[in-house]
Amino acid sequence: MMAESKKPAKGSDRKGPDKKANRRGAARLAAVQALYQMDIAGAGLNDIFAEFESHWLGGEVEGDKYLPAEAAFFRDVVAGVVRDQAKLDPLIDDALSKGWPLKRIDAILRAVLRAGSYELEHRKDVPGRVVVSEYVDVAHAFVEKDETGMVNAVLDQIARQFRADEFLRG
Repeated sequence: MMAESKKPAKGSDRKGPDKKANRRGAARLAAVQALYQMDIAGAGLNDIFAEFESHWLGGEVEGDKYLPAEAAFFRDVVAGVVRDQAKLDPLIDDALSKGWPLKRIDAILRAVLRAGSYELEHRKDVPGRVVVSEYVDVAHAFVEKDETGMVNAVLDQIARQFRADEFLRG
């Protein structure tokens, strides 16, 4: 049950300097879709890992070839969100406009915000601005421009909490 019938990142397996970035981008998209599926269908973590790693990450589905994703990165984001969700959700709630708690946000956007927040807190190997930009791009795959603006604003605010030094430098 994919979010609005969207599938993981489609494209060629390009070689070159951006290959790692493409694999991480594909992993982020797959992580958001996995979190969405867990939220909507109540799928368990091990079932999600098995399904995504055997059918979606770099595979061919219905004749379409998908970018290979960095499986370890995918697993880290999904498992980290599941582990830290009770901590992440209040952070996201605080960053959202008053009157729009996380539970009122569409499930796919909840997944984007949770994954982005997790990565901002725990993946210091990735620059904060890159994390925000990447999850705004992931949101573009599923929602309209106004909603991606909300994703940008919320993740930017959370980034400034976890990565204040990066954002002060400019």
